[in-house]
Amino acid sequence: MDDSKPVGAGGYVWRLSNMALLSVYFPQTPFPFCLSRPTLPSQSLYSLSLSKTSFSSSRSKPYALLTSHPPLSNQPALLSNFPSVSNDTVNDHYYLLDLSVRYDDVELIKAVHASIFKLAEDIHLANALIVAYLKLGMVPNAYKVFVGLSCPNVVSYTAMISGFAKSNRERQAMEIFFRMRSSGIELNEFSFVAILTVCIRLLDLELGCQLHAIVIKMGFLNYTFVSNALMGLYGKCGYLDSVLQLFDEMPHRDIASWNTVISSVVKEMMYERAFELFRDMRRIDGFRIDHFTLSTILVAARGLASMVGREIHAHVIKIGFESNISVINALIRFYTKCGSIKHVVALFEKMRVRDVITWTEMITAYMEFGLTDLALEVFDKMPARNSISYNAILSGFCQNGEGSKALAFFCRMVEEGVELTDFTLTGVLNACGLLMEAKISKQIHGFILKFGFGSNACIEAALLDMCTRCGRMADAQKMFSQGSFSQSGSIIWTSMICGYARNAQPEEAISLFCQSQLEGAMVVDKVASTAVLGVCGTLAFHEMGKQIHCHALKSGFLSDLGVGNSIITMYSKCSNMDDAIKVFNVMPAHDIVSWNGLIAGHLLHRQGDEALSVWSKMEKAGIKPDTVTFVLIISAYRHTNSNLVDNCRRLFLSMKTIYHIDPTVEHYTSLVGVLGYWGLLEEAEEMINKMPIEPEASVWRALLDACRIHSNTTIGKRAAKHLLAMKPLDPSTYILVSNLYSAYGRWHCSDMVREEMRVKGFRKHPGRSWIIHENKVHSFYARDKSHPQAKDIHSGLELLIMECLKAGYVPDTSFVLHEVEEHQKKDFLFYHSAKIAATYGLLMTRPGRPIRIVKNILLCGDCHTFLKYVSIVTGREIFLRDASGHHCFLNGQCSCKDYW
Repeated sequence: MDDSKPVGAGGYVWRLSNMALLSVYFPQTPFPFCLSRPTLPSQSLYSLSLSKTSFSSSRSKPYALLTSHPPLSNQPALLSNFPSVSNDTVNDHYYLLDLSVRYDDVELIKAVHASIFKLAEDIHLANALIVAYLKLGMVPNAYKVFVGLSCPNVVSYTAMISGFAKSNRERQAMEIFFRMRSSGIELNEFSFVAILTVCIRLLDLELGCQLHAIVIKMGFLNYTFVSNALMGLYGKCGYLDSVLQLFDEMPHRDIASWNTVISSVVKEMMYERAFELFRDMRRIDGFRIDHFTLSTILVAARGLASMVGREIHAHVIKIGFESNISVINALIRFYTKCGSIKHVVALFEKMRVRDVITWTEMITAYMEFGLTDLALEVFDKMPARNSISYNAILSGFCQNGEGSKALAFFCRMVEEGVELTDFTLTGVLNACGLLMEAKISKQIHGFILKFGFGSNACIEAALLDMCTRCGRMADAQKMFSQGSFSQSGSIIWTSMICGYARNAQPEEAISLFCQSQLEGAMVVDKVASTAVLGVCGTLAFHEMGKQIHCHALKSGFLSDLGVGNSIITMYSKCSNMDDAIKVFNVMPAHDIVSWNGLIAGHLLHRQGDEALSVWSKMEKAGIKPDTVTFVLIISAYRHTNSNLVDNCRRLFLSMKTIYHIDPTVEHYTSLVGVLGYWGLLEEAEEMINKMPIEPEASVWRALLDACRIHSNTTIGKRAAKHLLAMKPLDPSTYILVSNLYSAYGRWHCSDMVREEMRVKGFRKHPGRSWIIHENKVHSFYARDKSHPQAKDIHSGLELLIMECLKAGYVPDTSFVLHEVEEHQKKDFLFYHSAKIAATYGLLMTRPGRPIRIVKNILLCGDCHTFLKYVSIVTGREIFLRDASGHHCFLNGQCSCKDYW
């Protein structure tokens, strides 16, 4: 060691020129230690020189105290060869243990331990040593002392239980607790707090209830901190009634009691009740709130009006907490959710002292506002980072849909050797899901399995979800069938149902949901409710959708925006706009998705005026529209009247000037659809040619569809040329072009297009219609005879066709292949999937009940005419949803007014 190196504020020098000298004072010490780098107090407590054989010291002499007794070899063989211990010696050891903790000196505590080891066993001194080790985070050392005790007492056990709990070793803490019980040692109030802490961390409600009973039996419930621990357990486990009952029965409360009950109420999202308790805390017990109270009540403020949070902010300043780091961090979180980035930045810049949480909150705030570059800039400026900081960047990129950046950042984390937590791995799996690239997902999948993370329940669920998002349904099904998902079964089932739904397999999704309910394998929580409601909407499964709605109502899920929004969409897709409006009106709060969902529902029903009315209410309510809102509102003018086209043009221009939203391809597509629908084909084509951004296939497809409606092959041919050049692999494009030629009787051109499809190996997506009966999806294709009741259905259809022909129905064969005979054309038309589905619905539903049909492509003109006549001859109301929206057939009329 460098002799000139000063140690401590006094600048004294340690000289270890004769290390052998230490063995005189610590013979046969089993613990290695070194005095070459002690941590000394800021003041000069002592000056030592080991160049001499004696110590010279000032008033405090920590290391000298270890040698205050003669060497062990000079002591008589008393108490199993341990020396007797004077009170002064014991007090000196207590003092040294306190110093080692105060100055975080590992070498000193090991030296003290070595000295204590030579003395007769003193349980109090041993307990002090255990506590000191635990305070320094040296849990294994503390445990060695504990197991070496011949008769550990309640303090020994309590210290170890508490130490294990605080170091995330709850299972070991539980083992110590049961060992304590089996040894017959009675618990004291501190023991109860220690083991209840373990129960809180493990969410072990069963043991917690047993401990509660023992607490009552032994009379420890009057101890405030024991009751606080019990309230903490019940609050963590979601038993708010038990928390409130304990709180009301407490004879004495402290600040922790109030903080516990307030945080429990906030956890259950009872924000108004939290503020009532906040006011009672000061009125009843007169407590002065602390930083924990303020941080908790700011969480409640995020669930109420933003003005409430601003009032709390003012109160923070008034009572002098504006410099408290935890409170300011909570304010940053509040303004991230309920304010603007300006408020957040202002708070951050005023802070004189910042911790890693502050910097991480700023990253989260920038990510929340979509400012990913600024978030990364803050991350790079951080003086110190932890895994949470890295994960904030990773999850922020995913939150903003930037899967590529998230994946690149994950690679950086691996290169820098950052600890990969469950949150990290689920984040990178979400990034792969956003990219939807099977190859990349397989690489990340392999990485996770290689390093042994695949057995974690959360990661298993994320892996399965990633597979479904990347189209790897076979792998997902294999994982689902082979996995044992006891801890996260509900999540896995929900992920699989969502996977089927997003991969256009809604029937498999609903079948799996029914299976999960029969087996009791899935709890229908908010996430599951949202997923199943989405599937019900896709299938138009009205009855099951209503059941999930009732379940959400009973479970209190309607306060959740995601569930409420899903119910609105489900009803609108199931031809039930009245109930969709009712749900919107009873929702306690709305977001932009709620408003967009209601507008989209009106558009599905071709109710343009109603959609514009919702838009007007939205403006009056001060709701800021997003890009989706404008796509919907522009489209609404297609279902009003041609006199309002000028209003549509003005709205389009106002996006940039008033709302500062740059028009995207989707907005241009909507406007082209409106102009084309009203026959302004030349204007629509001119607008496409003058677009400031490159027109995509969707824009030309909108124009081509308008040309089909108005039978304009001149403009349609130009649109088709652009479209085929851009989307040569999309079979729907070829079908559109072929139908356009067929409508004008240009069969040769139509045949050429279809021949080109055959040469390139394209297949038309088969038209399919389905109907729900007795909670089962019954699907039909053209000329389909695969249904078990096919014979009855076809017999019924023949009778139905005869009745419709008598009522005036004339088959429209203009779109049927021209090279077949007329009677063959009619045969093709009579057995389209929509007609078969309608017949099945009439046969299987009671008279007077409406028929609900879904078709995956546009309804053909002949089927449309046929269903109008069916509504006449049967007197039944027929709801049909196709690719364009809803049709409601009643008394020979259709809600689309024959223009779709």
